Amino acid sequence: MDDKTMQTPLTSEQAQTISDESKGFPQDPMQTSPDNPPQLPSGPWIRRTAWFLGGQTVSLFGSALVQYAIVWYITLTTQSGVMMTLSTLFGFLPQILISLPAGVWADRYSRKRLIVGADALTAITTLILALVFLSGHGSIVLIFAASALRSIGAGIQMPAVTATLPQLVPPDKLMKVNGINGGIQSVTFLLAPAVSGAMMATWKLESIFFVDVVTAALAIGIIASIALPPHAREGQEAGSQWRDLQEGLKYLWDHAFLKNLIGYYFVIMFLVVPAAFLTPLMVTRSFGPEIWKLTVNEIAFGAGTTLGGFLMAAWGGFKNRIHTIAYACIAFGALILGMGISPVFWIYLVVLFITGVTLPSYNIASMTLLQEQVENTYQGRVFSFVQIGSSAAMPLGMVLFGPLADVVRIETLLIFSGVLLVLTGTIMMIDRKMRCAEGGCAA
Repeated sequence: MDDKTMQTPLTSEQAQTISDESKGFPQDPMQTSPDNPPQLPSGPWIRRTAWFLGGQTVSLFGSALVQYAIVWYITLTTQSGVMMTLSTLFGFLPQILISLPAGVWADRYSRKRLIVGADALTAITTLILALVFLSGHGSIVLIFAASALRSIGAGIQMPAVTATLPQLVPPDKLMKVNGINGGIQSVTFLLAPAVSGAMMATWKLESIFFVDVVTAALAIGIIASIALPPHAREGQEAGSQWRDLQEGLKYLWDHAFLKNLIGYYFVIMFLVVPAAFLTPLMVTRSFGPEIWKLTVNEIAFGAGTTLGGFLMAAWGGFKNRIHTIAYACIAFGALILGMGISPVFWIYLVVLFITGVTLPSYNIASMTLLQEQVENTYQGRVFSFVQIGSSAAMPLGMVLFGPLADVVRIETLLIFSGVLLVLTGTIMMIDRKMRCAEGGCAA
């Protein structure tokens, strides 16, 4: 309902409450203070959410095509763990540098404009890279530079996207929507390696870059056409960004549960690096360098995460989110260990598929828990801290595991990281502060 059509003497907060309740939206008490009014949309939330996630999916698909092509190009061209490490550093370090200001921007400016701007940066960067390669002057150095700029775009986009979902979706539907979104993203990652592999077999690398330019432009058009609801601070007079950042840090520091959850997230992201980045290299070395094997490697994992995402949407996890996160971490670690001891390619693929099924249980439960626990006016900054944790964990992990991959079998690294993941999940499970955060310690 447009505010201009309101003809009663109700306050804006009362009017929004009546509008939301009439549509069956439960009110979130954490978002009903005068300084933090309800942020639920006034229009049909399902349609807006579908278009919003659709635009993000189109953008993600194009980016995934390029990412797989880059990883395989570097893998097949160099077969070097050091070069894979450099690729990871250029792909993640810029996100760390931009994350803190990006979180502040997501809490004070239009999140829609931030998302569109980030997609535009990615499209322009990829277009320039494609034109340079088309001219015959392409190189791995230029790929690293483009990866850095694309990483900046991702660093700006992630806090804005994650903070926008709770504005669009009723609180009691967040887990289901996150599960569906996770399933859709997994379908994207299932199709992307197959399409990228087919393209690499017949197309030049720059042709794949041009596809990403087109998908980014489509995503910009879709997102630009959606009337996203403003968040509480959007349009207010902007103060010091440094003060906003300090407020976000204080908010996080005052919530021990959030600090611990992000800490566990960092450790887990660090330990999954061998499985996330070195398996293409392992497949090339241990099972053969054929493109189809690299493609099947990605498809097996993508099929697993697709199934896992939709299972999470249907199941919803345990009532206590921490139980879901901890058990998923334990299972994930055990399966990564299994990948390291698989003697033949087809057994490795089966274990990889099951590993993919378990991953959404961890990711979706973690993101939903943060969306539920963090006030909307702080979500941009908190999710920027989450992004810093994950973005820092990946390159730090590659600094350790990447060079080791040139002197130690990658299978050994998988076994080592798998054991530590099982241990981490077990510690989380017996950590009373974590388990009790949602009232799960009655016994």
